[in-house]
Amino acid sequence: MPNKFINSRRQFLAGMAAAPLALRGAAPKRPNILFAIADDWSWPFSSSAGDRTAITPAFDRIAREGVLFNHAYCVAPTCTASRGAILTGQWFARLEQGSNLHGSLPSKFDVYPDLLEKNGYHVGFTGKGWAPGDWRPGGRTRNPAGPEYNSAELDAPTKGISNIDYTGNFAEFLKKRPAGAPFCFWYGGREPHRAYEKGSGLRAGKRLEDVRVPAPLPDAPEVRSDLLDYAVEIEWFDKHLGNIVAMLEKAGELDNTLIAVTGDNGLPFPRCKANIYGSGTNVPLAVRWGGAKGGRKVEDFVSLADLAPTFLEATGVAPLAAMTGRSMMNVLTSARSGWVDAKRDVVFTGRERHTVAQPEGEAGYPMRAIRTRDYLYIRNYHPERFPAGYDTKTTASFRDIDNGPTKEFMLKERNAPSVANLFELGFGKRPGEEIYDLRKDAKEFRNLATDPAYSAVRAKLAAQLDRQLREWKDPRATGAGDAFDGYPMAGRR
Repeated sequence: MPNKFINSRRQFLAGMAAAPLALRGAAPKRPNILFAIADDWSWPFSSSAGDRTAITPAFDRIAREGVLFNHAYCVAPTCTASRGAILTGQWFARLEQGSNLHGSLPSKFDVYPDLLEKNGYHVGFTGKGWAPGDWRPGGRTRNPAGPEYNSAELDAPTKGISNIDYTGNFAEFLKKRPAGAPFCFWYGGREPHRAYEKGSGLRAGKRLEDVRVPAPLPDAPEVRSDLLDYAVEIEWFDKHLGNIVAMLEKAGELDNTLIAVTGDNGLPFPRCKANIYGSGTNVPLAVRWGGAKGGRKVEDFVSLADLAPTFLEATGVAPLAAMTGRSMMNVLTSARSGWVDAKRDVVFTGRERHTVAQPEGEAGYPMRAIRTRDYLYIRNYHPERFPAGYDTKTTASFRDIDNGPTKEFMLKERNAPSVANLFELGFGKRPGEEIYDLRKDAKEFRNLATDPAYSAVRAKLAAQLDRQLREWKDPRATGAGDAFDGYPMAGRR
């Protein structure tokens, strides 16, 4: 149950939301919102999680002085849908065209930057906002993340890193801030999205022996070097995060700014991004705010769709009834570590069309999943299709896996004893149902869906997934799922 402090704070915030803006000048300042999101940044690639290749002092500081979430998951492991769920606070499959990569996000779906702007916030973004896609067909007049600040540029240190000067653009955003207005800013690093400059990690002095190779990938020098290149781009994102935090600290705004730092989906490697295993959905998340007790590590399951209602509650704006995400304010204002909210013991994820990768053309590979402390249950709605895209025997094979040295290595060595099983897991077809016992199989390799010993667990999780999808009116649960394959694409990748 909420304590007296939390109740009094909520009453204050509710009053703030109802009061006219002109009367709020004498009240305590409403918190700023800084949301920092890296592109394809996966857990556990941060030094706070023990990684020795991606050194992230800025993220580590947010985690150390705030709350580090060990079980944070994107809603969908694909950029457009994940970012749409973050902005709207809704289950991705409710967003129509916004459920697919390169879709649109109809204006009928409210986004938290617009809601905060209507309540007196100065709003903007730099880097990658809601993307990839086209927001214009949905009836919007700007990117759902807000007005764009991308005019400042710099000389990038590698060919794969964007030349957008995130720090400079944040400074420009602050210059245009009306006096006394709180702000809501989206820092969207384009890193560590592929492509990387091959060998950049080794040239930066990183060592192959320091790499922790994720379970779905073969342990080979080519893969380790690719992961070092990935780490270089994570560090670039973190460097600008540190610059932005330093600017807030210098301005005396740090403790009055709720800072949330995360990634939109898993790393762009086989059986990771575009998959709803942990390697595709488990993302870093740290939140720092002067109103929250820091130095805590939390085990609660949280979804990135929970961020929008959290931001709104923190700023005194009532979350919308349409939001399926749940505010994390009770977790942030708690003094506890470990499991804080007993009800946060489950998370739901899913996916529709990623790239055009099926022989049928613009068909996707629809999946839904439920994850608990002990199990991961996955439903594949079209097991006759190809999860990673089909093999065209060309460089365009398996299009739902980003091209890069690791993919090239696995394609070349697919029949090698050390690669064959991993290749099948990452590139092969899958049955209609999958269930993994996470207590015994943290790698999520052994599918137990046909094991009689797990039949009761499978049935229970399947029923729980069905109930939630029906409650959220997911088209896959209402018989209208084929609509996803018919939505137009704003461009192909």
